[in-house]
Amino acid sequence: MERRRERKLTITSPNEDVRNVEPPPQKNRRASLSVAYHRLLSFSSSPIKKQKKEYRDEKKRVNEELLSALRDPTVVVMADTLKIRGALKKWNRYYCVLKPGLLIVYKHKKADRGDWIGTVLLNHCELIERPSKKDGFCFKLYHPMDMSIWGNRGPLGQSFGSFTLNPLNTSFLICRAPSDQAGRCWMDALELSFKCTGLLKKTMNELDVKDESSVMDSQRDESRMSRDSDGDDIRGTIVSETDAEKHFQEIDDVPDEDHEDGKMSETSDTIREAFTESAWIQSPKEVFGPDGSLTEEVGEENKSLIWTLLKQIRPGMDLSKVVLPTFILEPRSFLEKLADYYYHADLIAEAVAEPDPFERIVKITKFFLSGFYKKPKGLKKPYNPILGETFRCKWEHPDGSTTFYIAEQVSHHPPVSSLFITNRKAGFNISGTILAKSKYYGNSLSAILVGKLRLTLLNLGETYIVNLPYANCKGIMIGTMTMELGGEVNIECEKTGYKTTLDFKLKPMLGGAYNQIEGSIKYGSDRLASIDGAWDGVIRIKGPDGKKELWNPTPDVIKTRLPRYEINMDDQSEWESAKLWRHVTEAISNEDQYKATEEKTALENDQRARAKSGIPHETKFFKKLNGDEYSYIHADYRPWDKNNDIQQVENNYVVKTISRHSKSKEGPSDQLGSDNTSEASESDEEIVAPKIKKKVVVPTTSKPIQTPVPDERIKEMEHKFDLAIRRMEAANERQSARTINAIQSTLLFVFVVTSVVQSIFMFFMFRKSSA
Repeated sequence: MERRRERKLTITSPNEDVRNVEPPPQKNRRASLSVAYHRLLSFSSSPIKKQKKEYRDEKKRVNEELLSALRDPTVVVMADTLKIRGALKKWNRYYCVLKPGLLIVYKHKKADRGDWIGTVLLNHCELIERPSKKDGFCFKLYHPMDMSIWGNRGPLGQSFGSFTLNPLNTSFLICRAPSDQAGRCWMDALELSFKCTGLLKKTMNELDVKDESSVMDSQRDESRMSRDSDGDDIRGTIVSETDAEKHFQEIDDVPDEDHEDGKMSETSDTIREAFTESAWIQSPKEVFGPDGSLTEEVGEENKSLIWTLLKQIRPGMDLSKVVLPTFILEPRSFLEKLADYYYHADLIAEAVAEPDPFERIVKITKFFLSGFYKKPKGLKKPYNPILGETFRCKWEHPDGSTTFYIAEQVSHHPPVSSLFITNRKAGFNISGTILAKSKYYGNSLSAILVGKLRLTLLNLGETYIVNLPYANCKGIMIGTMTMELGGEVNIECEKTGYKTTLDFKLKPMLGGAYNQIEGSIKYGSDRLASIDGAWDGVIRIKGPDGKKELWNPTPDVIKTRLPRYEINMDDQSEWESAKLWRHVTEAISNEDQYKATEEKTALENDQRARAKSGIPHETKFFKKLNGDEYSYIHADYRPWDKNNDIQQVENNYVVKTISRHSKSKEGPSDQLGSDNTSEASESDEEIVAPKIKKKVVVPTTSKPIQTPVPDERIKEMEHKFDLAIRRMEAANERQSARTINAIQSTLLFVFVVTSVVQSIFMFFMFRKSSA
């Protein structure tokens, strides 16, 4: 006991010498030990309590920010009406509001509290473009693990969504936009919303890191403080705009390069690379035909060939499979012929700058009429394009912009040509698929262009649908051969409601004049203006401001035709029009009809041999959409950004935009995950494969390597998918037919039974009356 009393208590403190303290008296020893125990316990628990408090406060702050973003009507990425397919596989229209990380679905546009249907959590979703046979653009939001994509609360705290007869699916959402352009805008907006979600999560990660460092500092401080030093202020972290921009660049794995070093980036592609423009040369001087009606006398040496040709055909026959003599051919391809309508493409830029929708459609009509006055020298027909043939050219505008023309023959039987014209700086794109048909009617034949052109004004989001007139050639057997344009042409914009109707009139047998045209501009059923004149001469319009000249191809106006540029013959590929038909063109220029026929026959025989080989043809620069429409795979429908976009360039039929800052790009191993939603350029592999947009939540230095899917396997899957759809449609048609037959048989049976019963009743009634 004496030793225990004499024992000294030793306490070690950092940065202090060891000191001896006399032990407390026996009666106070237990209380001293309790105080020391609780003090040591408080030293270890204080950082945990502070960390939990900071966590709760930060979680509350983030929830309040998200709720304020939900409730704030100004925080909207995009909002519009979409068709959404429900669980019953029926489509309904809903008003969708896209916010950062969320897609809110309402019944109506007014978006009242009771109209809320549900909220999709985009951080759980993947995005994919979905093929569809119906009109519009279809895309799908889905959970990769087939789990729910819906949130539990509405923007105003609603617990239950509005009741719908066609409930929505739990793990996916299939949406349809009214047009291809609107659908791709939605895809871009969803991608932006995905990135905003990633920014939020990165912010939370940075907060966690800073909280850990602050906890470590606090632990060092707490070791020198008492248990009462537990009320430090919580430091919030604010992410600046610069940090947000760096976040987007890190997500895209794009290095922060300085554009002033000469390394321009491409907004239409998703990686920075050197892009070399094609070597253009100015096209030869144009040759115009005579003014007035287009007529030609057939030479005596060629009349026998025409009679031989006429013996092989009959009235009403399609001439697309008939081999025509070379003396009636114009020495250029039909793909190049279609480019004659765009020498005054600068008129579209005037329409883009016009604020009044009525004056805008007047200027669009003026541009359409400006493409007809140029006529070939003599009554000639261009070459029928060979399957796989391509053509490209461009026009330089006075404002420094460039209009690019890309065309490809995507089908031979039936002969289908696809084209795409773009000038994003001037604010327009034009796309179209044209099916060329020829009909023989005895003494005349008609060349009919089936299909429509879509002229899109990028800054305004307006699309004008235009069809083309047909060409009629009469006097083949009797009289002088004369070519005219005929048919009704409509230029219609669904968004503004304005419509132009033009009637190309054929000259009647008695009286009248050649090349006359009449038309009108309407808004709904109201006629606002009338048009009349000659499509190769003066055209006038009579509107609210009186009658004035709409178009007149005077010599001064012809001088304003934009200069056209083409690729030098030596730099062209074997499938480009000029190089493909060069031997035929040389023979026609030398008036050697036998040589021209021989070369033309060789090309056609080669095309027939390829068709008989059984190998399906693959288009190069266009892909097939729903129905018979084709679209350019490198199309870009984004409005021109003056602060970012620099210039549009073309190389090997790929039109891209050079810009100051690059857009996001998946790595080379993630090509299957990229998309051309912004109508941006992409590789052939990206077009064939399903286009899935991957979200990157936290920037990483490396990406998992994905094995690209072979083209053959993808095509086989697409083929099987088409076959399955056709079989389902055929099965539905058979089921419908059986149902109708069963109903008809039942009705017939009921009718027969009723007739028999009625006859028996009448028989007994007659017998009773006679008795």
